[in-house]
Amino acid sequence: MAHFAKLGIGNIVERVEVVHNNIATTEQAGIDFLRDLYKEKYAVWKQTSYNGNIRKNFASVGYKYDQTRDAFIPPKPYLSWTLNETTCQWQAPVAYPTDGQSYKWNETNQTWEATE
Repeated sequence: MAHFAKLGIGNIVERVEVVHNNIATTEQAGIDFLRDLYKEKYAVWKQTSYNGNIRKNFASVGYKYDQTRDAFIPPKPYLSWTLNETTCQWQAPVAYPTDGQSYKWNETNQTWEATE
């Protein structure tokens, strides 16, 4: 199955649809099918994939399509986080602890705090 993200204002993903591979033999074929199905001749659709082979990340509602990077980028979770240009994922200024415990980010202190 092929997955397609519909882009709205500001290239923000509005929805993600599945199209059978027999129809979406190419990205354009999938786009044409969805435009016809929804009677939206000028709608902007971009193909996405679960495994990240297409456009870095699987698109979800609220993600932004970045045309320069040809990637779907999730919403920025915190002001202090920066975008990893390779993965197009947001990274905290401090690495997540690897001791097996669960943590949540504290933006005020810019630290990871253990959760129970």
